[in-house]
Amino acid sequence: MKLVFCLHRLPGLSREEFHKYWKDTHAPLVRRCTEALGIQRYVQLHTREDPLNEALRASRGAPEAYDGIAELWWKSREALEDALATAEGQEAGRILLEDERCFIDLSRSPIWLAEEHEIARSSDSLPGA
Repeated sequence: MKLVFCLHRLPGLSREEFHKYWKDTHAPLVRRCTEALGIQRYVQLHTREDPLNEALRASRGAPEAYDGIAELWWKSREALEDALATAEGQEAGRILLEDERCFIDLSRSPIWLAEEHEIARSSDSLPGA
């Protein structure tokens, strides 16, 4: 089970300030909460400042880019529910949400549960290939 969180920064923050806070302040907080929340893996995808991004967006008539995406994994949906049912999990969730309000525009940042389906992988990325 995977949680996907597409992040827009608060209006008063530059993208650089947002990325620094997210990586240097929020990430260690998530790391401290992983056991209470049963998180198996946490990855941050930081949007790069790259002219190719605008060309890709324009070629598809896409909306503005997110400032980043957070991906969190659990063993199962049940494992996530079990963690959220504990006092420790609820407190960890409260702490993370409180910190998210410091740098994420929550009203513009979609969040959802997802299931991965790997479709292709380069043979160069496979062990022993």
